[in-house]
Amino acid sequence: MSNLANNLVATATRSPSAVAIKLDDVEVTYGALEVLSQKVATLLAEYGVQRGDRVALIMPNIPQMAFVYYGVLRAGAVVVPLNPLLKGREVAYHLTNSGARLVFAWEGIIAEAQAGAEAAGAETGAEVAVVTVDGGAFLQRVSAAEPTPNVVDLDGEETAVVLYTSGTTGRPKGATLSHTNLSRNTEISRDLMGTAEGEVLFGGLPFFHIFGQTCALNAAVLTGATVTLLPRFEPGKALEIIQRDRVTIFEGVPTMYVAMLRHPSVTGTDLSSVRVAVSGGSALPVEVLHEFERVFEADLLEGYGLSETSPIVSFNRVGRLRKPGSIGTPVDGVEVRMLDPQGNEVPQGEVGELAVRGHCVMKGYWKNVDATEAAIPDGWFRTGDLARFDEDGLIFIVDRKKDVILRGGYNVYPREVEEVLYEHPAVAEAAVIGVPDDLHGEEIVAVVGLKAEHAPADDAAKEALAAEITAFAKERVAAYKYPRRVVLVEALPKGPTGKILKREITV
Repeated sequence: MSNLANNLVATATRSPSAVAIKLDDVEVTYGALEVLSQKVATLLAEYGVQRGDRVALIMPNIPQMAFVYYGVLRAGAVVVPLNPLLKGREVAYHLTNSGARLVFAWEGIIAEAQAGAEAAGAETGAEVAVVTVDGGAFLQRVSAAEPTPNVVDLDGEETAVVLYTSGTTGRPKGATLSHTNLSRNTEISRDLMGTAEGEVLFGGLPFFHIFGQTCALNAAVLTGATVTLLPRFEPGKALEIIQRDRVTIFEGVPTMYVAMLRHPSVTGTDLSSVRVAVSGGSALPVEVLHEFERVFEADLLEGYGLSETSPIVSFNRVGRLRKPGSIGTPVDGVEVRMLDPQGNEVPQGEVGELAVRGHCVMKGYWKNVDATEAAIPDGWFRTGDLARFDEDGLIFIVDRKKDVILRGGYNVYPREVEEVLYEHPAVAEAAVIGVPDDLHGEEIVAVVGLKAEHAPADDAAKEALAAEITAFAKERVAAYKYPRRVVLVEALPKGPTGKILKREITV
């Protein structure tokens, strides 16, 4: 039973007519999801995919994402989920690094996917399978395939998913998660939220991200609950789905809660079905927590985790001591320490780097021994977050050690964006920083020093150039990464060695 796909087999056997996935009027039962995943396993064999091969999935939250995901797992292959907002150059890197030999790409982003596969070239030889939504060749081919009913028997430590998360170097790293990592964290999610058959989970968190993948998709499949999908978050539509489908568990990032609470239709929406909500991805403002619990009359529980931890590390529990701003206590089977720079545990109440040990911690970074040893030098995963335990054992995140911007629940790594900005012919130097933002938590600002020959003649030219640089970046990185504001300066502040001093930048 080590293969995560066995959860689907068990639930489909127990409750074949229960609805697994819903997207507006489209409903997929567990019996259908199981058969479709069997047919995908057959297609994989036709493509020559074998046990351990990597298969990339580039899709929003559509039913196809669920049955392809489980088809890959049951075949013993490794899922490499990628954000459908990625551009061709970004796709190429991920395919090359992972060695993916097949890409299932949603038709809405097929041009970027194919460009990425072509750029990866002979190094991977990745084929692209176009995933159509309303009928089309893909669904016809899946329907016509003979099912492969068996699930490949795996050791629990074999890799199930490689999730890419960038580091401060700007080069994305693949967090390698085993079947045991994901199975145990899925069980933890079920227990924390009391997820059961008949529950309806809001499916607005992307399945290509570990939060949505573990806590919505995999938790639902484990229990026989329903996930009602929203491929692209829009607060009015989310409120409509809550009322229409009687959502019982809402999972989101803080910006989702802010957007719904500010939407004019919130006062006229029947929210009574929601019994619990979960927030993660970035810090939840205390004011938002209180307002949500007042308006929705439901508990809003904040947790903490990362791609490298499958994701849940700590959580607030219903019926236990909760303090606004806290991320709760470690979940079962997971240990947390606060360490000083020498790796020694600091006294309770003092701030240290949050380190994690337990079943949730990844195997390592894909084909990156140095990064793995740096992150897990002694069995304890260094998160890069600074935190403290209070007198009651609750954890509070104090600051981020890593130079990362958290925009709308997504990690944006400045150097990756800076490297793109440096490609613009007018840019001499660049620093990307995050500034506080009421909606997104942080917004991305690029402070750019220009080459002398490109200095604008007047304010109009300056505005035009800033807009041009913004557009330049927007074309080359995913939509959540590009700077919404570009500030042009004569020079950036620097230290004695010439290093740009971001802490001295004011905008």
